[in-house]
Amino acid sequence: MSLPPDYFEQMFRASDDPWSFRTRWYEKRKRELTLASLPRQRYQRVFEPACANGELSAQLAERSDALLCQDINAKAVALARQRLSGLQHVRVEQARIPRDWPDGEFDLIVLSEVGYFLDAGEWHQVIEQTLRSLGPAGSVLACHWLHPIEGCSQDGRDVHAALAERLNLHRLMRHEEADFLLEYWSRDATSIDLAETCQ
Repeated sequence: MSLPPDYFEQMFRASDDPWSFRTRWYEKRKRELTLASLPRQRYQRVFEPACANGELSAQLAERSDALLCQDINAKAVALARQRLSGLQHVRVEQARIPRDWPDGEFDLIVLSEVGYFLDAGEWHQVIEQTLRSLGPAGSVLACHWLHPIEGCSQDGRDVHAALAERLNLHRLMRHEEADFLLEYWSRDATSIDLAETCQ
């Protein structure tokens, strides 16, 4: 990673919610936009690396049959496990991407606020592993802060430019604001099933 693990150790030593995911309206609104961007009601197998304390994970769990969450930080993993306790279809692991990429296929991979913590080479590996892990109708949802982050060699625009160049998937949605960029790609060119009924 472009930032060492002790960067995250310091963040989580100072707070159980270092990015104020639970308390900031900006973060709550961004999560709601992220979930609203998913064109399918449910996904069979979802992977969310860099889950932090599990705030987005809790909402992804409502839209998935099986959810795998990972984070590099032990405290983040403990917090996410606590947040998601009782959900039998959710698993939270301590792991470091791209090194500890999971086996199997996923029909949704969520890359949220993670790309700029990796250097360009590691991020390209993540994109390659993402492509290898997507099922026949697999999709990728990515969301990143657009402003520079101290110590990071990439910013959100660099991260999404690499995704656009290397994913070779259909980009079905792009939402940009002053502070973040949210995009959704899929193997399937169909954006949404207009005949699908609410569950």
